[in-house]
Amino acid sequence: MYRCMTRSVCSGGRVCPALVPPYTQSPSWMLRNTAEERHHRLTEQRWQCSVRCMSSAAEKRRSLRSAFPVLEQPLQPIHQHVYEANLRNSYACHKKFIEFSEKVRKGGGESGIARHTKRNRKLLVRDRLRLLLDDEDFLELSPFAGLGLPYGDIPSAGCLTGIGRINGLWCVFIANDATVKGGTAYPITVKKQLRAQDVAIQNRLPCVYLVDSGGAFLPLQSEIFPDKNQGGRTFYNEAIMSAMKIPQVSVVCGSCTAGGAYIPTMAEEAVMVHRIGTIFLGGPPLVKAATGEEVTPEDLGGARLHAEVSGCVDHFAWEEEEAYSYTRNIISTLNFQLPEEEEDEERTRKRKAEEEPLYSSEELLGLAPQSYNYSLDVKMVISRLTDGSRFQEFKARYGTTLVTGFAKIHSTLVGIVANNGELSYQAALKGSHFVQLCDQRDIPLLFLQNTAPTAALTLSITQAEMNSNRLKAQGSMLSAVACASVPKITVVIGGCHGADSYTMCGRAFDPNFLFLWPNARVSMAAPGHAGSLLPHDNEQEEEQKKREQEDKFNRRLKEESSAFFSSGRLWDDGVILPQDTRKVLSDCLDIIKQQQYQLSTEKLQSALLRM
Repeated sequence: MYRCMTRSVCSGGRVCPALVPPYTQSPSWMLRNTAEERHHRLTEQRWQCSVRCMSSAAEKRRSLRSAFPVLEQPLQPIHQHVYEANLRNSYACHKKFIEFSEKVRKGGGESGIARHTKRNRKLLVRDRLRLLLDDEDFLELSPFAGLGLPYGDIPSAGCLTGIGRINGLWCVFIANDATVKGGTAYPITVKKQLRAQDVAIQNRLPCVYLVDSGGAFLPLQSEIFPDKNQGGRTFYNEAIMSAMKIPQVSVVCGSCTAGGAYIPTMAEEAVMVHRIGTIFLGGPPLVKAATGEEVTPEDLGGARLHAEVSGCVDHFAWEEEEAYSYTRNIISTLNFQLPEEEEDEERTRKRKAEEEPLYSSEELLGLAPQSYNYSLDVKMVISRLTDGSRFQEFKARYGTTLVTGFAKIHSTLVGIVANNGELSYQAALKGSHFVQLCDQRDIPLLFLQNTAPTAALTLSITQAEMNSNRLKAQGSMLSAVACASVPKITVVIGGCHGADSYTMCGRAFDPNFLFLWPNARVSMAAPGHAGSLLPHDNEQEEEQKKREQEDKFNRRLKEESSAFFSSGRLWDDGVILPQDTRKVLSDCLDIIKQQQYQLSTEKLQSALLRM
């Protein structure tokens, strides 16, 4: 009977794994002869085959059919004045987005690029990524990080981070841009690198480091070196990732000095480029100062030395192009089994099944609120993001200032939690229920955040009771969001203000990804509502002084709450255009799903030991 079931499963039949008993090893004295040993090995192989085949069969299973109702949310004449005001604001924000994008793409400017390419004979960081990744369709993280900081503009924080495909496998990359300040690491550089490692850990993604750094910016050493989430955390994360069986590969395509030398030596495999790659704790100037000896960078820590003498690197490359070819081959050795690519006809059929929304994504520009007072029904946004504009609403008649329900985005089922007004007592209870429901069913959560501009004031006993109930309900939803173990993605489509932003899975609540639309505002209270944060004083002579203070605070809120101010400080994973949201969400869901294809996660292991 057992052999029949095994044969049935291996030939594509469906058998419940619980019906196939695992082989329990017998004591050696029970194995009477070699024939029985052969039978034991054959049975074990058949069992392993059945498990693999069942796993393969599970991948090919289709999801349950859904007949979610269509959200009929066309633009109405009554919406026109709000839509046009939002559209004008979106065009202004888009202009700013393009301006910052061009600034970031220039890196360190013409002089930095000339020094990098002509004098040092290195490839630019985006050219390196073209050689490493399958295509240029990668998800870049926090491209505006480093702009508008107190110590100056550091375009892209001096490094590019993101997620792209290498041999079909989603991988995180952390690539230094040595045209920016010579590859010097600023506090924002360290913060960006740590965030990329967090993304790799949270989503179990392989990580590739393209190292080309001149070390830390010493005048700001107190903000780079000593604390928990500063420079040393990079190496701690490398060790933890190795213990978690998250693969890491390093390419030394520039300088690795001082602490930076640990990045390639702690990676599982390292590739080093001849003449341009160096690894040492102290460079030639330090050697000369300490010993008086003159030595070249190549003799002190070049690729030949580390490949032939120290053993710090595993692959020697004559040119950069060869190094990225080595890296792609290393990624192909990782123990992932991706779903087989469909035939052309099947792929076409599947693409048709992934219905596009009934409404144009360009209309999201007019639905991106200029302010909270210019917000239209959030269902209009949902209908322009989901497959076929379909949405199965949950508790549609209760707590209507929060919209919850199920939908599909490129065929992946998600639970949507979207602000549609103030987060009332009923809305928070509803949100808590829905988040726990999605957690129970292992359904990823998508939060569309547009919170109220300020907290509700307490002006009467009745209002105090309402606010107390709201507070308790929001505490329940905070706990539900914090404890939910399913993947969470947050998109701030409007305001991100006060405690409501935590309830809607703000940055402090560890979403897998958090993005802003260019019109978004991030602050304790929205601009124009500074009065809610200032103490109240009834004396008339203080009224003028208070008004001046309020105006000053509102101007500061307007400056510091912009999406680009937020993204420059890495409070998010990047600013995305509203019309690109569906594509970004599809990539994020695909990235999150990849970890189920890794085959070597069950066996426990300690941290990787290198030579």
